Amino acid sequence: MLSFLKNHPFAVDAFFENSLVLTFAVPKAELEPLIPECLTLDTFKDKWAFIAIAMVQTKNLRPKGFPEFMGNDFFLIGYRVFVRYTNKAGKNLRGLYILKSETNKKKMEFMGNIFTHYNYTTTDISLIDRENTKEITSINSNFEIVIDKTEHEVPLPENSPFADWKEARKFAGPLPFTFTYNKKNKEVLIIEGVRQNWQPASIKIVKYNFGFLNSLNLEDSILANAFDIQNIPYYWKRGKIEKWK
Repeated sequence: MLSFLKNHPFAVDAFFENSLVLTFAVPKAELEPLIPECLTLDTFKDKWAFIAIAMVQTKNLRPKGFPEFMGNDFFLIGYRVFVRYTNKAGKNLRGLYILKSETNKKKMEFMGNIFTHYNYTTTDISLIDRENTKEITSINSNFEIVIDKTEHEVPLPENSPFADWKEARKFAGPLPFTFTYNKKNKEVLIIEGVRQNWQPASIKIVKYNFGFLNSLNLEDSILANAFDIQNIPYYWKRGKIEKWK
C-alpha cells in the first residue's frame, strides 16, 4: 500500500507565488551517470546537458478539488536534470528527473515522502528581499543566491552556451513531465504538470553557491540562464505508470 501511495495517486493543486530557476549547462558525459537507463539527456547542440535548481514559494498546496483553506504554504527546492523519455505510444516526452528535493517545513517532508518518490528533506531557508537585491540562503544546505533587482536589460550569464534569452528560455522549466524509475520492476512513473500565466523574466545573479551542486563534483558546470516567474496557477495530474521494455 505504501508503495502505491508514493506513485502520486491523486492530482495536486497549488499556486506559485514565485519561482526562481537557475539552469546550469554541463558537458553531457558528466550528467549521463546521474539518470536512469530509461531516460536520455535533453541536450543542446549535442554537447550540453542541464541541471536546473528551482526555488518555489507555493500557496494553498492541496489535493485537487479541495478548497483553498485546506491547502498549505511551503518553500520548495528541486535539483533536476533535463531529460527525455519515449513512451509506449512512441511519443518523445520532455521533462525532468529529480536528484534532490528540499522544503522549509517538516509537514511537507512528511507528506511529500508518503505521496512521492522525491525524497524530501527539511532545511532552513532565509529570504531577504531588499530594494535593490534579493538573497536566499541556507546554513544547513550550504547555499546562497544574491540577485540584483536594479537591472532591466539583463545580459546572459558569462560563458552561457545560449546565443540569446529566447534560446535560453527553452531550458528554463518547469517542463511538462517529471519521471521516476523503478529499476527493479522496470516501471516509469510519469507525472504531468499543467501551468498558466507562464511569463519568465530574466534576472541577474550577482553571487551563488550550492553545496549539493558542489557535491556532484562536476568539472565544467556553467550558469546558463536565470529566470524569475511570479503568480502561476499550477497543478500536477495523477501519476501514470508504464512498463519500460
